[in-house]
Amino acid sequence: MATAGTLPLGWSLGAHERVRGRTADHAWLRSHARGAMLGLAIGDALGATLEFMTPREIRVEYGVHDRIRGGGWLRLASGQVTDDTSMAFSLAESLLRAGQQASAEDFAQAFDAWMRSKPVDIGHTVRRGIARYRRTGETCVPQSDDAGNGATMRCAPVALALLGAAPDRVATTTLAQARVTHHNPLTDAATLTVVNMVQAGVAGAGIGALMAQAHLLVREFPAFRFRGGRRAENPSGYIVDTLGAVLQGIDINDSFESVLIDVVNRGGDADTTGAIAGAIMGALAGEEGLPERWVRALDGSARKQCIDHADALIAASPAWG
Repeated sequence: MATAGTLPLGWSLGAHERVRGRTADHAWLRSHARGAMLGLAIGDALGATLEFMTPREIRVEYGVHDRIRGGGWLRLASGQVTDDTSMAFSLAESLLRAGQQASAEDFAQAFDAWMRSKPVDIGHTVRRGIARYRRTGETCVPQSDDAGNGATMRCAPVALALLGAAPDRVATTTLAQARVTHHNPLTDAATLTVVNMVQAGVAGAGIGALMAQAHLLVREFPAFRFRGGRRAENPSGYIVDTLGAVLQGIDINDSFESVLIDVVNRGGDADTTGAIAGAIMGALAGEEGLPERWVRALDGSARKQCIDHADALIAASPAWG
C-alpha cells in the first residue's frame, strides 16, 4: 500500500492495465475527447448554480436541479463556466504549445497568465501557488497537508494529449501540472486516477476498466473508499470528499446524465464534482452520448473552446499517430 510521499511515479493506466479499445479509430477518439472536454464544462456549468448549497437547500429551491440555468453565489449567466473549465483551457493551451515534453515551467507560466486574466473565480490554494511562482520562480509548491481538488478539476487535457504515451510520461506530466499549486499524496493520487479514468473512456476500454482505476486508488489509499459507507453529501474542496461524491455517483448510476444529476445535487463544491464527473463520464459516452439540451445550453465560446481543444489535443497524442 502506498503511503504519504511514496506514490509510485509510474502509477498510470499503462502500468496497471493495457487498454486496447478503439485507439486506432480517429472518429472514435475525436468524439470521446470532445466528450471529455464538453462533459467537464457541462458539469461545471450545471453544478455552479448549487455551489456551497446543502442537499436540503437544493431540494427546497429546485426539487431536483437538472437544468443549466446560471445563478449561484457567483451570479453566473446561464451556460457560463467557472475556474474549473477555464483552468483546463489554460492547461490545454500550454500542452499544445509545448508538445509532449511540456514542463512544470510551461504550466506555471500558463496558470500565471490565466490568473492575470481575472477569472470569474479562483481557489485559495491555486492563488497561493501561482503567487508563489511569481515571487520565487519555483514551479513546485512544498508538500503540505492541503489536499485540495484544484489540481484534479483541470487535469482532463493531460489525459487527451498523452493518450498512448509511456506510463511514466503520463504520470510525470500529470504531477508537474498538479504541483504548481497542489502537493499532497492524496491530491497526486486522485489526479492520476482521474487522468487514467479519462484515458480509459477515450480509448474505448469500457466502464470496467474505468472503475478498475477507482478500485486501485482505494486499494492504495483507503481514505477514498466509496462503497459500503454513508452517502457523500455536501462535499468540500478536500479531494477525498470531492472524489468520494464523484465515484459514488458513477458507481450507482448508468449514464452521463444520471451521474451528473446525482453528483451536483449533493451540493457543496458542486461545480468541481460536476466538472470531474463530467470529464470522466463524457470520455466514456463520447460527444454523441451527451444530452443535447445541455450541450446547447453551454456558453457558445466555452463550447467552441471545448471542441477545438479536444480535437487538437487528441490529434497531437501518440494514440492518434
